[in-house]
Amino acid sequence: MKRIVLVIGLMALAACGADGAPFTPNASFGVSAGTGGVSTGGSVGASNGTVSVGVGF
Repeated sequence: MKRIVLVIGLMALAACGADGAPFTPNASFGVSAGTGGVSTGGSVGASNGTVSVGVGF
């Protein structure tokens, strides 16, 4: 029974997004200077129009 549930779960995950739009990578980087000094920041991620995933640093 566990194997059947595992196989069905893996099939569902594999099919998830197979017919959808591909993810487009994006990145941004910034440098700012102010009275407190210079600071940097950025982000990387991916988006397909409906779903966006990203990490900022």
